Amino acid sequence: MATERSDLAAMLGPIVRDLMAIELPILAAHEVSMWGYVVLNALDDTPVRTQSALAEAIGADKSRIIGTLDELQQAGLIERTPDPDDRRVRLLSITPQGRAMRRAVRKDIQAAELQVLDGLPAADRKTFLRLLQQLHASR
Repeated sequence: MATERSDLAAMLGPIVRDLMAIELPILAAHEVSMWGYVVLNALDDTPVRTQSALAEAIGADKSRIIGTLDELQQAGLIERTPDPDDRRVRLLSITPQGRAMRRAVRKDIQAAELQVLDGLPAADRKTFLRLLQQLHASR
């Protein structure tokens, strides 16, 4: 007989909440919001995007991220340039300063994540991270 287990959301939910609690002070120290960090990650992975494509990629409404984009642009972390094919559309790209910020934040977050991951033996930690990366890539 198979052992009954909780569903994935029930198991991952508390872990995700703990990870977000770990990340928030790091984001505050770098003076970037959670949505700002999400945008920087998306633009670093695919450097030039329209606002609509970005919103779709990160699961946000395109009108709701305007404030975040404004903040990132004012901080010099992203650029918005007119699309040469459609002047009404703005192309978004990460700046070198934005890329450096994103990498610094990611480094600090991953160092703090060790609080959660240290509970696993090294081999299990490596397997867990590999499987998460596979799940993420398959979406």
